[in-house]
Amino acid sequence: MGSLAELKGTMVLTVTLVFGLLAAVLAAILFFIGASVIFAIFLTFLFVLFQWAVGPFIIRASTGLRYLEPSENPWLESTVKELALKSGVPMPRLAIVPAPSLNAFVFGRTTSGMTLALHQGLLEKLTQSEIRGVIGHELGHIKHRDVIIMTILSAIPLICYIIARGIFWSGRGRSRREKGAGAVVLAAIVAYFAYLISQLLIMKFSRLREHYADTYSAYLTASPRGLESALTKIAYGLSLEPEEPHGARAFYISDPVLAKAEVGAILERKQEYDLDKDGVLDEKELQLAMEQEAKSTWKNINSWFSTHPPTFRRIILLRQIENEMKVSKYVTDIYKYI
Repeated sequence: MGSLAELKGTMVLTVTLVFGLLAAVLAAILFFIGASVIFAIFLTFLFVLFQWAVGPFIIRASTGLRYLEPSENPWLESTVKELALKSGVPMPRLAIVPAPSLNAFVFGRTTSGMTLALHQGLLEKLTQSEIRGVIGHELGHIKHRDVIIMTILSAIPLICYIIARGIFWSGRGRSRREKGAGAVVLAAIVAYFAYLISQLLIMKFSRLREHYADTYSAYLTASPRGLESALTKIAYGLSLEPEEPHGARAFYISDPVLAKAEVGAILERKQEYDLDKDGVLDEKELQLAMEQEAKSTWKNINSWFSTHPPTFRRIILLRQIENEMKVSKYVTDIYKYI
């Protein structure tokens, strides 16, 4: 993980590439076949609008969460209120997911209507310092309007896919010798490759937003170590979960599928990473193992297809921030540093 300036620069570059790619696809299609793409854009707009409108209902129903009653969990309420006030964001509604797994997420349509949901297992198994780190991360997503940004960006691959399918079906009835048939095929191929590339770019952007939320949490709580420890425990805990990954896992602070892959590879070489030979990988040994596994080229390539960055990369960034904090004094203007 590079510097914080590089993180922001990469996010800007990714968004520029995504929109530039869409513009290039539309221009190429208009050049090759003169087809109108207004229908594809309109259809995508309707789909995104529908997703934005009903998404919160689906998440609430599928996760089985329940909203906290006032004063039901005084420490949690006061902690979220304190950090939300410090962040300058509206206090989100608090909810508990009755599940033993360690995870958390935020969702909603607008910044003022967000819900912060924490799994029961996370509240029971993490320390207060670690929970503060998790809360800071989720408030970072609210502060950065990630739900809105990712909803808008997710429309780009969808537009390309609808265009590709539309061109493909409209060209099926044409004879190979018919004039323009080759241009139709070429336009469909261009649109489909644009769909694949834009999907990869948006996954990269999603991973960068997770890094950005981690960074925000570190400065907001003034304790990078809390989130660093929480992410390690969450990854290990999720890897042991027997349940199938939930459909809303892209919203989670840690992806269960990625966690199982990360920790599963480490457990296969448990004896090598168990430095004190006590038969158990403690937090420090697990972090060292993640760093060692990070040297695998295949694992780095595989991470391109994930919405979340590997845990070890998140830990490296948090350690960098922690080292900077040891030699510098920070003020309340968080965005002076990220």
